[in-house]
Amino acid sequence: MTNNKITIAIDGFSSTGKSTVAKQLAKELSYVYVDTGAMYRAITLYAMRKGYIKSDSFDVPGLIKDLPSLNLKFVFDESLGYAAIYLNEENVEDEVRTLEVSQYVSRVAAISEVREKLVAQQQEMGLEKGVVMDGRDIGTVVFPNAELKIFMTATAEERAGRRYKEMKEQGQDVNYEEVLKNVTDRDHLDTTREDSPLVKAEDAIEIDNSALNIEEQFQKILQLSQDTIAAQKI
Repeated sequence: MTNNKITIAIDGFSSTGKSTVAKQLAKELSYVYVDTGAMYRAITLYAMRKGYIKSDSFDVPGLIKDLPSLNLKFVFDESLGYAAIYLNEENVEDEVRTLEVSQYVSRVAAISEVREKLVAQQQEMGLEKGVVMDGRDIGTVVFPNAELKIFMTATAEERAGRRYKEMKEQGQDVNYEEVLKNVTDRDHLDTTREDSPLVKAEDAIEIDNSALNIEEQFQKILQLSQDTIAAQKI
């Protein structure tokens, strides 16, 4: 009997709720969830701590030189209900979610050597199937043969509003205009970078969730997942 577990790739723009729905989906299907965005954010945090990346400079060779010594892993956190990202054995789940990290992450993610390191790790994590992975290039680069590919989008204003609300609830001192600017800046960087730009895979199903709430979005993607799993030959 063939294992009918599948690989689910969820791509899309920042703040479209990819991670939220991916976590829900993985829990419902008893699949492994991999937050690739957190991996890029962890390397960005490292670059910030080392002074490699600042508002007016970026020491790319310095970061590339350190890449072999960077160890990333996910460890299940009972209080969160999902796996937290660890950088060199340190839980950095909260630190990687700040607006400052968000401002730099697209620049770090554009470096080919960074993408090469993380894509290899992500592909290894998905070898056994039964995985839900979200990011920018999962369906196009990491898992081009994924059985189900979702591409999520929403208006920049809607995404900025969601992100602003989330960050205020976390106690971060931000204003809507700077969050909106961060969203649009990241859109530009993500879609125009040379290495693995954000594009919708030809066989991906696009979901515009501008007018969908979290539950409606989840039910829609869960149904697509269940239909795809049922279609696998046993």
